[in-house]
Amino acid sequence: MAQYLILVYADEASLYEAAKEVWDEEYRAHQAFGEANAAAILGSNALHPTSTATSIRRDDSGGFAVTDGPFAETKEALGGYYLVEASDLDEAIAVAKQVPSRFGGVEVRPVMVFD
Repeated sequence: MAQYLILVYADEASLYEAAKEVWDEEYRAHQAFGEANAAAILGSNALHPTSTATSIRRDDSGGFAVTDGPFAETKEALGGYYLVEASDLDEAIAVAKQVPSRFGGVEVRPVMVFD
C-alpha cells in the first residue's frame, strides 16, 4: 500500500468570517469523514492560519532569510492534511473526494518512501 497526503486548502478570509454554526458543521463533517475512512487514515492535523507561518529560505550568502508569513501568498492557503494509505492514486482520489472542503479544495500527492 502506498501513502498519499491529502492537502486541504481553504480561503482563509471566508473560513474565519464564517458563523460558529458553519464551523460546527464543518467540524462534524471532518469527524464523519474520519470515521468513514478510519482504515485508510494514518494521521491528520489542522494548521493555524497563515498569519502564524514563518518562512525560511537560504540566501545568496549561505545564510538564511527568516520572514513572517507563508511560503507563497495565495487566496487559498494550506489549512490541514490527511495522511492516508491507498492501493493506488485512484483509491486515494476516491478518499480525497470525501474530504469536507466547503471553503476551498484538496490536493493529493504521493508520499516518497526512502529505503
